[in-house]
Amino acid sequence: MSKKNKADQLGFVYSTDPSFQFNNSDETPATTLSPSNQPLMISLDKKQRGGKTVTLVSGFIGSAEDLETLAKSLKNFCGTGGSAKDGEAIIQGDQRDKVLVWLTKNGYTKSKKR
Repeated sequence: MSKKNKADQLGFVYSTDPSFQFNNSDETPATTLSPSNQPLMISLDKKQRGGKTVTLVSGFIGSAEDLETLAKSLKNFCGTGGSAKDGEAIIQGDQRDKVLVWLTKNGYTKSKKR
């Protein structure tokens, strides 16, 4: 069963205006840049992860589906687990060397340090 007026993410729950409609913004999906134009950065992180080390690949510009595909390919190549959250591919363990090899083999370039 579907409700006619669902609460949106801005916190609107109820309106006394009978003609009120929630603005469901249909965002256009982000276009994914080609691998040679992606400014990816590889880093090692263990903050707020219970002391466990992860390799972060950040700076991806594109759709969430393409980021998931990138993370899945990296996980398969490294032979480890991980995920894609908040615009970053998270690979379990210190896999910086393997990630760099995979990215360069697939046409990605190094980005300059910020």
